[in-house]
Amino acid sequence: MFLRIAMMVGVLVAGWSLSAGAETPVERGRYLVESIAGCGNCHSLQDANGQIPGKELAGGPPIKDAAFDVYPANITPDKETGIGSWTDAEIVRAIREGVSRDGRVMGPPMPFWLYRGIADDDAKAMVAYLRTVKPVKNKVPASVYRMPLPPSWGPPVSGVKAPPRSDKVAYGGYLAGPVGHCVECHTPMTDKGGLDMARVGAGTREFPGPWGTSISRNITPAGLGDWSDAEIKRAITHGVSRDGTRLMPPMGFGFYARMTDADLDALVAWMRSLKPVN
Repeated sequence: MFLRIAMMVGVLVAGWSLSAGAETPVERGRYLVESIAGCGNCHSLQDANGQIPGKELAGGPPIKDAAFDVYPANITPDKETGIGSWTDAEIVRAIREGVSRDGRVMGPPMPFWLYRGIADDDAKAMVAYLRTVKPVKNKVPASVYRMPLPPSWGPPVSGVKAPPRSDKVAYGGYLAGPVGHCVECHTPMTDKGGLDMARVGAGTREFPGPWGTSISRNITPAGLGDWSDAEIKRAITHGVSRDGTRLMPPMGFGFYARMTDADLDALVAWMRSLKPVN
């Protein structure tokens, strides 16, 4: 599938915390949107300190590729330029099926093939939270595709449940796949342009940007080697390698620093369960 090219995310705002076990849909949605899902990594303009205050989720910088020029949408509740006039069902369908409210099929780099696996409750919770954010009037240009889009990304999605959190490996795979799409950047491409799912987590993807060119790490046991759980979690949340060197974007470290310890533990458990790939 296609790259998800994101801009750099800055440091965690002091005192900002969420609970993955939040009781209300809005709290759960806030946790997902602002941590593991990292929606603002594409949908917000950012500077060296993170999302620009007052512009959160109002549309991000253009994402350009040989096949497209994409302008991440304004997903604030503004009724004219955002999603304020959309129904909850229309927003959920756009996220999981890549279908706009007018029936138009949406294109990459949104990884719809992964988002189709977002659980019904989590998708609804994310929408519930988006309804609460500050509406920002910001008209985003239409995306341009120099490639044919499919008639659909699959049949309608419904009845999806998340794995139980008690199953760390399965739940970690849910976070790394449908919700956080870690597999999209950390899995090599095939010669035909799709992800080589026989080598999930093997890395080697190149991501050019203002930082230069970063290469996604091998996060299978062969790549992790003797890294401790704490070292892996520090790399994810703070962008610091075990030897103290800084890791580069487009990893959304500022978002991932907001994850709970339980979710980070599940993510590490999933990584350690992958087939080792050299």
